[in-house]
Amino acid sequence: MELPVIQRISTVIRTQRAEREYGIDALAKVLEGYLTDEQIGEVRRAAEFAGNAHKDQRRTSGEPYVYHPLAVARILAEMRLDHTTLIAAILHDVIEDTGISKDSLALEYGKDVAELVDGVSKIGKIEGMSRQERQAESFRKLLLAMTQDLRVILVKLADRLHNMRTMTHVAPDKRRRVAQETLDIYAPIAQRLGIHTIRTELEDLAFEAIYPRRYFVLTAAIREQMGDTRSVIKEVEQKLSAALKQEGIGATVVGREKNIYSVYQKMQRKKLKFLKVMDLLGFRVILPKVDDCYRTLGVVHHVFKPVPGEFDDYIANAKSNGYQSLHTACIGPGGHKIEVQIRTRDMHHVAESGIAAHWQYKLGARDGTAAPQARAREWLRGLFDTLNNSSSTDFLESVKVDLFPDEVYVFTPRGDIRRLPRGATAVDFAFAVHSELGEHCVAARVDGQLEPLNSPLKNGQTVQIITARHARPNAAWLNFVKTAKARTSIRSYLKNQREDEAIRLGRRLLEIAMRELQVPMAALKDERRYAPVLRAYGLNDIEDLFVSIGTGNRLAPLVARQLLPEHEIDKPAPGAAQSLAIEGTEGLVLDYARCCHPVPGDEIRGNVSVGRGIVVHRTDCKHVKARPEDWVSLTWADQVQGDYLAEIRVKAENQRGLLARVTTEISEAGSSIENVHFPDRGGGEGLEMRFLITVRDRVHLARVIRRVRRLDSVERVMRA
Repeated sequence: MELPVIQRISTVIRTQRAEREYGIDALAKVLEGYLTDEQIGEVRRAAEFAGNAHKDQRRTSGEPYVYHPLAVARILAEMRLDHTTLIAAILHDVIEDTGISKDSLALEYGKDVAELVDGVSKIGKIEGMSRQERQAESFRKLLLAMTQDLRVILVKLADRLHNMRTMTHVAPDKRRRVAQETLDIYAPIAQRLGIHTIRTELEDLAFEAIYPRRYFVLTAAIREQMGDTRSVIKEVEQKLSAALKQEGIGATVVGREKNIYSVYQKMQRKKLKFLKVMDLLGFRVILPKVDDCYRTLGVVHHVFKPVPGEFDDYIANAKSNGYQSLHTACIGPGGHKIEVQIRTRDMHHVAESGIAAHWQYKLGARDGTAAPQARAREWLRGLFDTLNNSSSTDFLESVKVDLFPDEVYVFTPRGDIRRLPRGATAVDFAFAVHSELGEHCVAARVDGQLEPLNSPLKNGQTVQIITARHARPNAAWLNFVKTAKARTSIRSYLKNQREDEAIRLGRRLLEIAMRELQVPMAALKDERRYAPVLRAYGLNDIEDLFVSIGTGNRLAPLVARQLLPEHEIDKPAPGAAQSLAIEGTEGLVLDYARCCHPVPGDEIRGNVSVGRGIVVHRTDCKHVKARPEDWVSLTWADQVQGDYLAEIRVKAENQRGLLARVTTEISEAGSSIENVHFPDRGGGEGLEMRFLITVRDRVHLARVIRRVRRLDSVERVMRA
C-alpha cells in the first residue's frame, strides 16, 4: 500500500477517534451532569459556529481543526466551568485564525464571550518585532485580560494542555520551545492559582518533550523500584480506611503515584540519586470537617510510623493560592516512604481546581470559596504595577520571577502577614507593603535588631522599615531584590530619574552649542524652528530631543546647526569655545572614567558615549582615542558637590604593620578606601600598593598623599 494512502487512512482513524472523544455529542454528555438544556443548546450552537469558521483548517496531524477547541472545552467541562467559559473555549481561536472580528463575536454571543476570546488571542505579526518580543507582548495582553476576568487564564491553560497532549506531529525544535515555555510560565501559573490537575499534567508532558530519555529512564526506574504499585496503594488505602472507620471518622482515602516531574525536581533540588527519593507514593484523606483532619493525623501516625521533621500544617497557614491540607510523611508497607495529605472536601475542590472552584461553587449556589479567588486577585494586583511600568520583555521576566511558589511568611509591626518568595529581603518587604515605603527605606529592624537591607528574611520574623524623607531607591538594590514589584518599581524610578537628569544635561549642552553660534536659547520658543528637526529624528517633543542629547545619542553642536537656518550660522562665534560646567549633581547621565579617575581641580574633557551620556576624562588621559567631534569641552563649576574616586600608588619597604599605618593615615585625612590592590612584583623586599580612595578635589587628594608620604617606610606616593 502506498504511503499517501496509509497517511490518509491514519488521518481518518484519528478524526474518528477525536469525534468520539471530543465531538460535540461527547461534550454534551459531560455537560448534562450540571448545565441546563438551554445552556447546553447554546454550547452546541457555538460548536456549529466554530465548525463553520474553521471548516477549511486542519491541525498538523491532519484532523479537522475544530476538534482542538472542542477538546479545550471538554477539559474545562470536566472542571465543571460555566457555559459562558465553555463557549469562549470553543471560539477561542476564531479571532486569531479566521476573519471574524471581536465586535462580530460580541453581537453574536455577548460582550463576556468576546472579551474572553480576545484575551486569549495572541497579537498578530508586527513589522520590526521579534518572535520573543511578540511572545512577551501577547503574554502581557493575556495577563491584562486576566486582571479583568480570571476565566481568561483557565481557557488559556486548557488550550495549552490540549496542545501539549497532541505535540507528536510538531517539529522537535518547536516542541521543545513550547514545552520550555510551559514549564517556565504556564505550569507555574497553574500552581500559583492552585489548579493542581492541570499543573501536574503540564509538567509531565513538558518534561517528556524536553528530556525524552530522562523521562523514559525515570519512569522505568520508578516501575522497577515500586514493583506492583497498585497492590501497595490498595494495602495502604485499606489499612487507613479501616483504622479511621474504627475511630468513627468517615473518610475517603485515595492513593496515587507522584507525577514524574516532581520526582525529577526533588532529585535536582536536593542533589539526590533516584534510590534516595523514597516518597514516590502519595495518599489523600478527604473528610467532612476541619476537626476531623487533626483527629485523622493521629490515626495516620498510629497506623504508620511518621518520619521526623516531615509535617506541615497548611490548614492553619494556607498557601498563597488558597491551598489547605495537613502534610505528613510515614514509613509504609515494604519500607516505602509515603506522603499523606489530609483535608476536607471543600479544601480538596480548591486543591484540585484552584480558582476554577469559584465557578464550580457559583454554579451550585454554595458559599465559602472566596479564598482562592481573593488570593489570585491579590497576586494579580501585585502584577498590575509591573504591567504599567515595564516593557513587555521585562514584564515577562518579572512574572517568571514571581511564579515560583517557595515562600516565607513575615509580619508587619502591626501583626499583618506578608507572603514573599524565599530569599526576599527587607527591600522586597517594603515594596510589598507600599511602593512609597520601598522608595524611602534606608534601614530595617528585623525582630528588633538592625539588619542590612539585603539580608534574606526568614519565616516568622517581624520586619519594621525605617524611612527617610529624602531617601531614594538605589540601583544596587537590583542585585538582591527577589519580587517583581520591587524590581519594577526600582527600575521605573531609576529610568525616570535618568530621564530628568538627561533633560537637564541635554538642555545645558544645547544652550552652550547655540551660544557658540551666537543664538540665544530663547529662539527655540518658536515651534516652527524645531518641529522639522523633531520630525527628522522621529521624536515627539523638545524634551525628547534634550534626552537624546543628554544620553549621548545626538551631538549638541550638530543639533544646534540643524535647528538654525544657514544664514544665522555663517560666522563662527569669536573667542574660546564654551565649556560645560560640571556640578557633581548630574547623576546617571554623567560618568567618570575609570582609566584616569578625574577629580575637581583636574583639567577635563568629555567624551560623548551613546547610551551613557558624557564620560569625563582628564585631558592627559593616555587611554582615550576618539574622534574630535565626539569631545565636549568641560570645566568644573565653582561649587562642586560629592566625593570622587582617585587612585594612588604607594611604594614602600615591606614591613610588618605597614598596611595598617597607611590605611590609618588615609582615614585620618578624611578619605574612605574603596579598594586595595597589591600588584605582583615577583618577590623582593620592596612593596607596591594601589589604593582606590574617595576625595572631594585635588587639594584633598594632595593632603592624603602628603600624610602617607611622611611615613618612615614609604619611599614614594604618586597618583595613578
